[in-house]
Amino acid sequence: MNHKKIYFASDFHLGVPTHELSLEREKMICKWLDSIKEDAEEIFLVGDIFDFWYEYTHTIPKGHTRLLGKIAELTDSGIKIHFFTGNHDLWMHDYFIKELNVSVFHEPITREFNGKKFYIGHGDGLGPGDKGYKFLKKVFTSKINQWLFSRIHPNLAFAIARKSSKRSRIITADSDEKFLGKDNEWLYLFSKEYLKTNPINYFIFGHRHLPLDMDIDKKARYINLGEWINYRTYAVFDGTDLKLQKFGSDGSSQIYPSIH
Repeated sequence: MNHKKIYFASDFHLGVPTHELSLEREKMICKWLDSIKEDAEEIFLVGDIFDFWYEYTHTIPKGHTRLLGKIAELTDSGIKIHFFTGNHDLWMHDYFIKELNVSVFHEPITREFNGKKFYIGHGDGLGPGDKGYKFLKKVFTSKINQWLFSRIHPNLAFAIARKSSKRSRIITADSDEKFLGKDNEWLYLFSKEYLKTNPINYFIFGHRHLPLDMDIDKKARYINLGEWINYRTYAVFDGTDLKLQKFGSDGSSQIYPSIH
């Protein structure tokens, strides 16, 4: 690497809980992107950037213009941006690819930077348990079901989706804030099992909402990127080490503590 850095962030959940608070958060995200654009080589946005996203052939959700414009500005300047679909914005097709020159991934990928191997994905549906959601994900990603949903007028379709999204957050809000211990963190367990047959240095996930940086063994770490409603955390790789950091409202950044 040529002194450039790789950045990772996830779970902006733009669109909730109110328009005003979402707009405030969107401006903060753009402020963060401005702060890293001088030394960023690539930026990975690892899912649930929007609390709801669905692309019809000629329609996308309104709003988020500041973030979309900032992404276009960064890709036009030569910075590579990668978008991973999460469980809230998995209905993404080619809009970001065509309009913003962003690569879109629907499944986890493996990348190598400066001799370090990264496993990157949103994290939904991985690891043990959560059979109910895994079934729902198959329903949501079905081409037939997506075609049927597209037949619904956007006004009604978006209202249904946002009501469902709000209910999901209410159900999981308390558990999102609690560290369950390594033996109960299912993405950590997935990483530990995956490591047995695949040499990886850094497992990078979102979805969990709680910022976590944990050793798996002497060479591998599990990092959960947290979210931007409460934490404003992100990860940065400088070519040698990866750090989980918190973006301050004044534009400063500080190291977020790891768990061993």
